[in-house]
Amino acid sequence: MDKRGKINSLVSSIIVRYLLLLLFAFPNLFLFYAVFTPLTIYPVYFLLNLFFDASISGNTILVKCFSINLIQACIAGSAYYLFLILNLATPEIRLKKRISLVLSSFFIFLMLNILRIFVLSLLAIFGSDFFNPLHKLFWYSLSVIFVVGIWFAGVKLFRIKEIPFYSDIRFLFHLSSTKTNKKRKLKIK
Repeated sequence: MDKRGKINSLVSSIIVRYLLLLLFAFPNLFLFYAVFTPLTIYPVYFLLNLFFDASISGNTILVKCFSINLIQACIAGSAYYLFLILNLATPEIRLKKRISLVLSSFFIFLMLNILRIFVLSLLAIFGSDFFNPLHKLFWYSLSVIFVVGIWFAGVKLFRIKEIPFYSDIRFLFHLSSTKTNKKRKLKIK
């Protein structure tokens, strides 16, 4: 492929990747919640049912007259979207590697989220004083650390060299400055 073809390919890649990001965001991350709500609720229910006589009704798990309502914030659809943003905002990743990276990130986060909800549910069921501080700690700090840690681990494991957003901006800036320099040279001659 010649230089012009490579440039056109890279520009097309940027357009497609960012359009995909916009499509996945509408309406209100629905797709992420539709997929990850049952993938989160049923394993938590299964784990709780190993130790208690649990039942499930919609997004609520009932244990010992105690209801655990898993709202959208518990499912963390925005965290999955953030993984997709980081993935699609990173250029020059082959499709197979891109899919593997995003699916492994989703899977690891899902497992950690199920474990988090299960542990917090146990603390709530047993009336532990640690429930509120741990719930807030997970909410404000550890969820961000989970996402960042999983992303960096994926970058290292899959040997990603580019930087989300920055690499695209750098390429576009270089492309526009190259065109500007060519125009200036033409005026001088």
